[in-house]
Amino acid sequence: MEQDPVKVGDLPAIIPPEKRQGIVDRGFWPKIRRVAAQIPFADDIVAAFYCARDPKTPLRVRGVIIASLAYFVVPTDLIPDFITGLGFTDDATVLATTLGIVGAHVKARHRQQARAALGLPEPSDPEDI
Repeated sequence: MEQDPVKVGDLPAIIPPEKRQGIVDRGFWPKIRRVAAQIPFADDIVAAFYCARDPKTPLRVRGVIIASLAYFVVPTDLIPDFITGLGFTDDATVLATTLGIVGAHVKARHRQQARAALGLPEPSDPEDI
């Protein structure tokens, strides 16, 4: 008996949606503090975090961001983070894909909050935010 091909939307989530928010709430800041110096996209992750927390961000966008942040936080992923040079490539790919889909919702205020949280200076050119 031949089965219908599985569509991406039919695949079960590794982390149920109702648990993603709690995982991100508990694990985000400890992990970002531990790895921020090792990853060049830390400010993008933190800006996405602030975007997901912004009540002005549409719910569906917040859900997509929370799912990608949960992937970042969960210690078991496709490529373990401790592998030098490769460990965060899967996290970067997930984040880049997420920002490609919903990046227009990450506003300058989210990026400013991220830079402040990470102790980074403000760019001299406002266009760089």
